[in-house]
Amino acid sequence: MGIDLLIRGGLVISGDRPDLDPVETDIAIEGDRIKAIGRFTGLDADRTLDVKGLCVCPGFIDTHAHSEFTLLADGRAVGKIAQGVTTEINGNCGSSAAPLYGRAFEQREGELQRLGIRQRWNSLDEYLGLLRKTGVAINFITLVGHGNIRASVAGYEDRPLSSSEKERAFALLHDAFMAGARGLSTGLIYPPGCYADTEEIVEFATLTKGYNRIYTTHMRDEGDGLVGSVEEVIGVVKKTGVNAHISHLKTQGRRNWSKIGEVIDKIDNINHGQVAITCDRYPYIASCTSLDSILPSWIFEGGRDEELKRLRDERTRIEDVIMSAGCEWDSVMVSSVRSEKNRWMEGRSIHDIGVRLSKRPEDCLFDILVEEGLEVDAIFFNMSEENLKRILRLPYTMIGSDSSARCFEGVTAEGRPHPRTYGTFPRVLRKYVKEDGILSLSEAIYKMTGLPAKRFGIRERGVIKEGFFADIVIFDPDRIRDNADYEDPFRRPEGIHYVFVNGLPVIFEGRETGIMAGRII
Repeated sequence: MGIDLLIRGGLVISGDRPDLDPVETDIAIEGDRIKAIGRFTGLDADRTLDVKGLCVCPGFIDTHAHSEFTLLADGRAVGKIAQGVTTEINGNCGSSAAPLYGRAFEQREGELQRLGIRQRWNSLDEYLGLLRKTGVAINFITLVGHGNIRASVAGYEDRPLSSSEKERAFALLHDAFMAGARGLSTGLIYPPGCYADTEEIVEFATLTKGYNRIYTTHMRDEGDGLVGSVEEVIGVVKKTGVNAHISHLKTQGRRNWSKIGEVIDKIDNINHGQVAITCDRYPYIASCTSLDSILPSWIFEGGRDEELKRLRDERTRIEDVIMSAGCEWDSVMVSSVRSEKNRWMEGRSIHDIGVRLSKRPEDCLFDILVEEGLEVDAIFFNMSEENLKRILRLPYTMIGSDSSARCFEGVTAEGRPHPRTYGTFPRVLRKYVKEDGILSLSEAIYKMTGLPAKRFGIRERGVIKEGFFADIVIFDPDRIRDNADYEDPFRRPEGIHYVFVNGLPVIFEGRETGIMAGRII
């Protein structure tokens, strides 16, 4: 048997189940597939890698990515492949690459310009064609965003959809599924998703179930209204029968940490007998999203220009709502701004910025958002480490970075992003397997590979198995570690020696090769 690559003597973790111990064996790769698994002697291979003492497992599947535009700007995705990620699931939180029509198209223009993306598109089919043409280093999967669909047919108005708007929205949903979208995502904290009531979500989920796709959701509230938001997801599942997936399950805000037990009990009850609801989580206790996400939802109505007008004219009313929510300004850190003038703010809390400018934190918030045209991201330190561990241990929890694919230089390396962008998967293996011991190595690998492949219907990936695609990571279990932190997120992880995507090396001997081996799945 002549083959392209023989991986010899590694400790293979198949990713098929969480209880399978590593097995020392060889893997033969031919083309883009795993040809054979076993102990081989005298095999004619073009290249042999002796990896004795290293772990060999399926390439990691990032279940929660936001790389639609960064991949089009720079498809090398070094920050992800350096972690061992070979496949991303994009289109989360109600926001996808497409459809982009009307106000949805207009709203994305600033981000596309900032990333230097000259191409424009409307449909998912058009976008995927562009991505194939430019090339990517990792495999790309996407959901379709409910927010995209709603903005495309009704803009950013806080009202129910009309009958004709629903008809067009459902047609856009159909088109996205036919183009290859694996499911529907909602972002019920962001406009315009926050304007959809439960009945509208049920209608979309019913159609999603009819196409045998998954429904994922950034829930309506992850803090004070957490329990009610989980109940809403459960209600959607009961009414439609759709398989649901909760994005980045968390308990946000100290006064809500005690709700974790009730939340888990509710999910476990509906999962009794079969898994109806799964979730993902990143291994950090700080979240990251747009700074204006802490504003009341009514301020978003009408789109960007109307929001900016309200930030100028209705500050007292907005401030009253924010103060009642108990925002702690020293726990909100600006991570990226648009202008050079305010670049010094990146990495500083709203409290510290206020001290430097001799302003109240509330005024700092309003002024920054107005000056930056709302294009401000922030990191929020508001979660519990103990709750994080409980969530990671749940048998239906997968690992998702909630980040975009970036590089260490160029247009995608701007700002001060959350360290999860460069450290998520090595962090799980270093901190929660090796140091804290809350997961076994096989459990962690399963949550990164086989489990998401099963849940999202990713065929012939996520498991080391004969005939499956050769998406493979080879790492040192004793040396693997994340190095990215909040002060310096642009730091490479250690201990990952090789990463193969579709049989081709994108990381070889610890260095990226520049090979664009990814595919649109």
